Amino acid sequence: MKPGTLSKRLPLMQEADLDGKIVLVRFDHNVAKKGVIRDPYRIDRTLGTLYNIVERGGRPILMTHIGRPRDKKTGKISCDPGNSVKPVVEYLEQKLHTDLYVPEFNIRGDDGIAGIDDSLHAVVEDLRNRKIGGIYLPNTRWFHGEEDDGFYRNSFAVQLADIADVYINDAFGSWQPHVSTYDVTKFIPSYAGFLMQQEIENLNRVLDPERPFLAVVAGAKYDTKIGPLYAIYRKADSLILGGIIYNAYLCAKYGITVKGVSKEDVDAAKELVSMDKEAGKIAELPFVVESESIEGKIEGKYRTVSVKDFREGDKYEYFLDIDPASFKDKRISEAILNAKTIFVNAVMGFTPHFPLGSKALDEAIDENTTALKMYGGGDTLQEFKNLCPGLYLSVLDNAKYYFFTGGGTVLTAIEEGSPYGLKPVQALMENKEKIDKR
Repeated sequence: MKPGTLSKRLPLMQEADLDGKIVLVRFDHNVAKKGVIRDPYRIDRTLGTLYNIVERGGRPILMTHIGRPRDKKTGKISCDPGNSVKPVVEYLEQKLHTDLYVPEFNIRGDDGIAGIDDSLHAVVEDLRNRKIGGIYLPNTRWFHGEEDDGFYRNSFAVQLADIADVYINDAFGSWQPHVSTYDVTKFIPSYAGFLMQQEIENLNRVLDPERPFLAVVAGAKYDTKIGPLYAIYRKADSLILGGIIYNAYLCAKYGITVKGVSKEDVDAAKELVSMDKEAGKIAELPFVVESESIEGKIEGKYRTVSVKDFREGDKYEYFLDIDPASFKDKRISEAILNAKTIFVNAVMGFTPHFPLGSKALDEAIDENTTALKMYGGGDTLQEFKNLCPGLYLSVLDNAKYYFFTGGGTVLTAIEEGSPYGLKPVQALMENKEKIDKR
């Protein structure tokens, strides 16, 4: 990858001296649940960074978080095998044909791991002397200091820096300022990995898109996406909505009631309706699927409803999908086919029972062969892969497609209007200032 304009703001790993150095690298390998890898895509996307480290003589220490083992209310940490890095390590060992050492530290009940003890230093020397292929630390969130404040936090940051010469952050999906993504940069030279660079470059193509720009946004709850949704609305030329976001919008605009849509969501959606009266950016999907049950797609208990038939005061059962016929509508098809940039953060239906809307959306977008198509969010990508496996495999290496690894990070950056406001990215930029002054 060519440094390009990124090097003016970020310290890039290709600029670092890695020969003979111990390289601590933070990934977002959070792909395992209950000990099983759901999709290795996030791991595979980081292999280029790993290869480059080793090729240039670096000796890697890897780390990631898995799940949310820390209870936010009580602070207790569950170091359960179901959220260990073991399945990730096994996958990498098979993929890379090397052995990775996973150290075992003392777990202090509900307090997790107090820190990195001195026993690891001997193993680090073995790594430096090429007696082992790499080290993979336990789940970073098992360490008491990772999400803590005070003594344990500072101690963990110093301990991480003490076992390495260089730090590389390749975990764009981990945007929270924790020790392993933020604090450690204060102590050793720190750089952005290749995946981090790619994510930022492509995010800039969303923030400064080639036009016409079409955004497709859905969500299970309206109020959690208000900030990013309004930011996308202001930027987009056309906007397609799905899920509860669309249901709330329909309720707010047409004065109908839909089961499962809260009054709070409807009230929040009224501002979007008001905004769109003048701009007219929202391309309404004309046919929704109404279901009497959320337990499954039960014959005789679901039907297609036309938006044209809505009358103020009408009451409906659950809207759980978009009828595929919606994507044949002239305004919808023109919005998709005329776009030069398409950003998708959306699952259109209530899966797994109502998948047809999402499938039709992905197929309709693929018919636009010239647009840059960018998908953000784990659920969005997972549904694409499940519903259109052949299409997914055919476009993985297609330059017209890009799949972000961190959906939440993308939305946060869109809301802020820049990827450079993310705390871990800021930490790298501050570290660059230190490097440049040397």
